[in-house]
Parts: sequence; structure tokens; C-alpha cells
Amino acid sequence: MDPRYEVPRRSGSSLSGSPALPSAQSRRRKLPPRPADYKLQVIIIGSRGVGKTSLMERFTDDTFCEACKSTVGVDFKIKTVELRGKKIRLQIWDTAGQERFNSITSAYYRSAKGIVIVYDITKQETFEDLPKWMKMIDKYASEDAELLLVGNKLDCENDRVISRQQGEKFAQRISGMRFCEASAKDNYNVDEIFLKLVDDILNKLPLELPGKELSNSILSLQPEPDIPPELPPPRPNTRCC
Repeated sequence: MDPRYEVPRRSGSSLSGSPALPSAQSRRRKLPPRPADYKLQVIIIGSRGVGKTSLMERFTDDTFCEACKSTVGVDFKIKTVELRGKKIRLQIWDTAGQERFNSITSAYYRSAKGIVIVYDITKQETFEDLPKWMKMIDKYASEDAELLLVGNKLDCENDRVISRQQGEKFAQRISGMRFCEASAKDNYNVDEIFLKLVDDILNKLPLELPGKELSNSILSLQPEPDIPPELPPPRPNTRCC
């Protein structure tokens, strides 16, 4: 036969010309990813320019922007982590530091299981603003929210004006508040901040919940919100600054 008219043999076909059977690997069905055991909301608060967005983006995307624009209102990112054999979907809210956005950002406090309060170790005014942020927490946040104070921009050690001892002393005045210094730029202590916060949250939660109870829990997976939750009513002060 003229080779120009010869029908090419189908790859993988048998000698008789019948189509090849699918391989064992191709017959395997891909398993869907395991759903998260918990969904937790964490908010990051603090004065303008302290590096809240940088901390969030370093943790979620492992990126750093030298010239981040100020957050307008609220932004959020999602990060899934595994701790204690549990899959946890973190919804991290990055709030604006300007006072004109307080009426918007305060709506996110009530549903937060963890709150990261950030100041800049090179700017005295951001440290002096901490009592203001504690008042916001006392007014709007849940009483059982875990608190973590972070002194950011440790990469600017030569320009430091707030000592580590000052940060530790402030944190010791707040019941249950942890303290840590970090650098979003150098990626120093960033993962540790969020993972330790999640670990502290898990300490307060039952790690085994019946399916029915979980489906009705604030920890259950829900569609990501597009609008802020309803502003919660103020509650009496419970912490001292």
C-alpha cells in the first residue's frame, strides 16, 4: 500500500486495532479536597501605616509591597492552615486605621475570634494610640476574643523608639493578651503570630462537634461575606487599659 494512504496506528492501541484500555491511574477518580473543620475570623487593627496590610499579605500570599496604599474601609484574604490535625479556614480582615472608617470597621469586631493589634516600633504615636484601639475592642468585640499585640517593623531596629519592654508592659496590663515583635518585610515571626493566635483560639473550642451542631455554629463554613455584618450594639467595658 502506498504509505501516503496508510492509517496511522492509534497510540496505545492493541495489535488487533482495538482502542487501548484506560490506565489504572486514569480510572481513579480524584478525591475532592477535605472540607475545613473550622472557619475562624481574625481582624487586624491599629493606626495608619503600621503595616497591617503587609502582615496579612505576607502571611496569606508570602509577598511584601514597599509602597502599600492605605486600606479603604475593610479588605480581607483567606488562608487555610492545619493545626492539631484540624483544617482551619482563616478569614483575615484588614481594617483601615483612619478614624473616619471606624463606623465601618467596628462592624467586624463582634464576629472575630482573634484580634491582632499592631503598632510601629519606630513611631511613638502608633503606640500611644493603643488605648484607643482597646476601647474599640471593649466596646464591640466578643469577650472571649483572643488578643495579640504586635510591634511591627523589626527590620527598622536602628530607628526604634518603642522598646520591647514597653510593648511587653502594655500587654501585661490586658488580661490574656500576648505580645510579639515582627517584621513583615523580613518575614520574621509573621507565621508564628497567626498560628499561635489560632492555637489559642482552638484552646477555647471543642475540637469535636456533632455535625448538626457544627452546621449551626459560627464556626461552620458560610459564603464569604460581601458586606459588613450588622453593627453590634456596644457592650460594657470589661478590660482595663
